[in-house]
Order: sequence, then structure tokens, then C-alpha cells
Amino acid sequence: MAGDKMMAGRFVGSTDPIMEMLSASITVDQRLSEVDIQGSMAYAKALEKAGILSKTELEKILSGLEKISEEWSKGVFGVIPTDEDIHTANERRLKELIGDVAGKLHTGRSRNDQVWTESFFFSFCIPPLPQEIDVILPGYTHLQKAQPIRWSQFLLSHAVALTRDSERLGEIKKRINVLPLGSGALAGNPLEIDRELLRSELDFASISLNSMDAVSERDFVVELLSVATLLMIHLSKMAEDLIIYSTSEFGFLTLSDTYCSGSSLMPQKKNPDSLELIRSKAGRVFGRLAAILMVLKGLPSTYNKDLQEDKEAVFDVVDTLNAVLQVATGVISTLQINKESMEKALSPEILSSDLALYLVHKGMPFRQAHIAAGKAVHLAETKGITINNLSLEDLKSISPLFGSDVAQVFSVVSSVEQYTAAGGTAKSSVSAQIEQLRELLKRLKEQA
Repeated sequence: MAGDKMMAGRFVGSTDPIMEMLSASITVDQRLSEVDIQGSMAYAKALEKAGILSKTELEKILSGLEKISEEWSKGVFGVIPTDEDIHTANERRLKELIGDVAGKLHTGRSRNDQVWTESFFFSFCIPPLPQEIDVILPGYTHLQKAQPIRWSQFLLSHAVALTRDSERLGEIKKRINVLPLGSGALAGNPLEIDRELLRSELDFASISLNSMDAVSERDFVVELLSVATLLMIHLSKMAEDLIIYSTSEFGFLTLSDTYCSGSSLMPQKKNPDSLELIRSKAGRVFGRLAAILMVLKGLPSTYNKDLQEDKEAVFDVVDTLNAVLQVATGVISTLQINKESMEKALSPEILSSDLALYLVHKGMPFRQAHIAAGKAVHLAETKGITINNLSLEDLKSISPLFGSDVAQVFSVVSSVEQYTAAGGTAKSSVSAQIEQLRELLKRLKEQA
């Protein structure tokens, strides 16, 4: 079989089988079979236009490639040990089907300018999140109760982060929509191949500017993995919040049994495995980014075999994201919120900042109002009562600005309704955020 290998004319003797196994990428990149065939069909048309192929030869090649595509789709394509990658596998099979004319397909083309072309075809989307607009719960900073917020405000905080990720993916798509095919091994194509024809056939936006850069740049992989890492960090953060809220100590929500597991030892346990796995997969995706950065860091110009690592990284990250996004969507769409537990957690102390704002509206500078509200908190703790049970006399001992109308401060609904500025947790503001988010998702979908 040595004589059939692509570089057999230069090398004598057989390759170490362990080396062949290390070098081969067919197990990873065979999923690129269809886009490899699409690229080959476009290149064959360009070869015919350049006078390298006759119309008859072009028809034979296109017919053979269609047959190979059918074999892959039916799962009957037979990979053999000498198929180093998807390109050599398809070219070997094409020769079996149509004879030596198959060898003309590789004229002026290098595998270096094929790989980049195919990896572009993968994309994924961000799911929208549901809202329940009238449920109020404590908001947290430093994992300590801070101020009351709407449950929908909490969900929107994560949804907005995910829309940024979606925007970034769209920006990457525009930037990497550049055709490298026709760059050859590094010096370009010597056959006057019409690269504009290739661009049009394969639906790319533009053509790579420099052949040396085109065969080796993996910026698109780094960008994709960077955005994917940030996306996973956002999903991990959301998962952590939901894990905390689902504990018996919080009890704010109940996860569907579909996304949980039990304990082999403790019958009472209901473990949020789905969310924990989402959290852990952030590390996996970041690991892929770190690995490809290390691969690229020390490479000289143009193609080096090290770059073979890119496809496995992209495939693994895309597969991970597809699974994680589906699970995250399932968790969110099936969880049940426990409104009573959320309301119970709304202790009066959470309205201490509202007490300070009350004094601000009475004319006191905020710094002084903050100190006065802090004194009220301390006095309530000293008396062993909640802050809303301090008497008017107690409050007047702190500041004479306190009046009988202070009682209206201790209402969580009134509290959240103060935050009417854009982005706030008032009902009007949350409704506006939801509408803006819907419009943004609509635009992103139209641009996809």
C-alpha cells in the first residue's frame, strides 16, 4: 500500500505504525466528509474553468463525489488504515470509483488550504429564557442578602449575558467568512484558478489576502474557543446560582427530577447533577482554548503538523456547547419556583437601603443617611427585633427627620418599584428589558 500513499514518491520504507496512529486524524475529521466534498466539487469546477480538466473529466469527478457523499450519508463509506485524513480518504475512494482522473482533483491544491475552509461550517445558537415578572426574592451581593429584586430580573441578567455571547459569535462569523482555498501549500496556486468562482460556489464573503497566512492562521479557532469559554463561564455562573437556590437552605426553586440524581447512600438526596456538569464543562472548554494557544505559540510561519490539533478542539467544544445549551434550556424550562420561600426570605433588614433613601428624600446627604440607617440596623439587633418593629421614638433618637410615614418604607413591592431607571427591577423597567431582549434575539436570528 506504500505506493498509494500521498508522499510515497519521496519516502522509502514503511512508517512506524505508532507514528501513523499519532499522525492520523481521520477518526476526528471524518465528520467533515460532506464539506470536504462540497469544497472538492467547487475546486473541480475551477479546474475545468482553468483548462486543467475537460468537461467530461469534470462530470466524472462530480459524479464520483456525489457517490461518495451518498456513501457517507448512508454510513457505508469504508475507512481503511491508510486513510490519514478525510481528504485522502475521499480522494482514495474517488480513484476507486473513476480511476486515475481522480488524481487531477488535487492539482494545485494542498490539504493546508482545505482544512480551514471546512471548519467554518459549524455554528450554534443561544436559547431564550422564560420570565415570571411578579415574583420577588432577595438579591445578593457577596452571597449576603442585599436588596429585593424580581425573579425575572435575575433571569434577565443571565439572558443578557448570553445575548452578548450570541453577538460575539455573529461577529466571529463575519470576520472568519474568508475563503483560503486556492492558497496551495504556502506560495499560492500556479494554475490561474478562479478563486472568485470558488468563493461564490462555497458561499464565502471574501478571499484570503495572503497565501502564507491563509494556510496557517487559526485565529478563527482561537476566537471561537474564546467566545465559547466566555459562554460557558456565563452558563456556569447561572448553574451555580440555580444550585444554591435549589438547596434546602434556600428552597427558592425545585429542579425537575429529569435533571437530577439520587445518592447511592443517602435516600433523601436530590443532586443537581445537570447543573454541576454544566459548571464542570466550563473547565473542559477553557482547557481546549488553553491547549490550542499553546500549540500556536511556538510555531513558525505557514503549515506545521501541530495544527492538526485544531479540529478535535473545535469539534469537542461545539459538541460540548450543543449538549450544555440543550440541558440548560431543559433545566430552566422545567424548574418550579417556590414563591413562598422567596417571600419568606425577604427579611425587613433587606430594606435598610430604602430607609437611607427615605432620609435622602427628607433632605439628608446620602453619606449621613447611610450612617443613620446603619444605626437603625444596629439598634434593632440590640433590641432583638426586626428593623421594621423599631418604634418611631427609636428612629427619632437616630434622626429627627423620621416621621410617621416611615412605615411605608417597609414594603418590598414599593421597594422594587423605585428602580424605574432603564435596567432596573421595577415592573416597567423589567418589561422594557424583556421587549428589548426579544428584539435583539430577533435581529440576531435574522443575521444568522
